[in-house]
Amino acid sequence: MADISIPYLRVVHGDVTAEEIASLVTALAVVASARASAARPEPAKPASAWTDRSRLLRSPVYASPGGWRRCALPR
Repeated sequence: MADISIPYLRVVHGDVTAEEIASLVTALAVVASARASAARPEPAKPASAWTDRSRLLRSPVYASPGGWRRCALPR
């Protein structure tokens, strides 16, 4: 857990207003967010149905009258 008494930013020289500090913190947050999103890999696109090899597998054949006919015929 972070210690609240330790400041993250310290003004070394000059006089800054609360608005200037807020804009600096906002800019740093935007840069950190952009870097974090750039580091994440892009999700893979779903494969096309044309490249799906599971469509080449035949459907299961169950024992039934005339089942021998359906074993070679596509559905």
